[in-house]
Amino acid sequence: MKSFDEIYARVRELPQPKVAVAVAHDVEVLRAVCEAHRLGLASPVLFGNRRQMLEIASNNKLEISHFEMIDQPDDVMATYMAVDYVHRGKADMFMKGVIDTATFLRAVLDRKVGLRTESLLSHVAVFEIPRVDRLVYVTDVAFVSYPTLSEKVALISNACSVARVCGIDCPRVAPLAAVEVVNPKMQATVDAAKLTEMCTKGQIKGCVVDGPLSFDLAMFPDAAQHKQSADRQIVGDADILLVPNIEAGNILYKCLAGLTDSRCGGILAGTKAPVVLTSRSDSAATKIDSIALAALAAKTDKRKKKL
Repeated sequence: MKSFDEIYARVRELPQPKVAVAVAHDVEVLRAVCEAHRLGLASPVLFGNRRQMLEIASNNKLEISHFEMIDQPDDVMATYMAVDYVHRGKADMFMKGVIDTATFLRAVLDRKVGLRTESLLSHVAVFEIPRVDRLVYVTDVAFVSYPTLSEKVALISNACSVARVCGIDCPRVAPLAAVEVVNPKMQATVDAAKLTEMCTKGQIKGCVVDGPLSFDLAMFPDAAQHKQSADRQIVGDADILLVPNIEAGNILYKCLAGLTDSRCGGILAGTKAPVVLTSRSDSAATKIDSIALAALAAKTDKRKKKL
């Protein structure tokens, strides 16, 4: 799939999933789930203060009375009730509403009612970028701050699982760095070379890893052909961008989202069910695209224990 429109079309072909929304009494959240429902992407189950939800909906001309609503005025309790709803299989995915991220993630990680697995949890952002002929997957921009080498292996695995849901059988993974040669003083280049070697030896399977690569060599064929040697496996055609740390990822995410007219959706991977984790600053369109991505993951990967 090369666009979010293609993701939408595929989701509409599948049985409509349910999304449990934790603390849904927020106008942007309600606007996003109403539009997602209208587009045939998901059926919302709203957890939170029912009176506030109905009041917000009325003031903003949003019709939510036909949605399932679980009245729980306490935000923390509403969050744990929502994640438990997914944990018990009554909904297919879990979405953050107007609740702080720390509380939301504590619910995701709760051993009794949460969605944790033995795998590392990580965030995967999917971008549809103007003038780029494919979807681009970026990890990790929001969850894993300073990944170790072994954590980077897990980040690659999680990102590849999302890419495969979108139809890429063997994703091309570019571990990003400032330069494309190994410099012992730059840990990102050292890790990238080790990851490439691990993939060559079959220790990382189901993808192609080629690094270290600078952003331009990973993304722009003209730059790659001009600068790279012939033995590189990625020549401006990377599917997955593995950033070296959360600062680099967060900056890249916000630049792409804010300056390039890109569409973007993001989910947590490594969980028992897809988790929509968006920022309050994210647009309603980003929230809807994230719901679509989670819906696709939920329905095409439902037979597996984790995303």
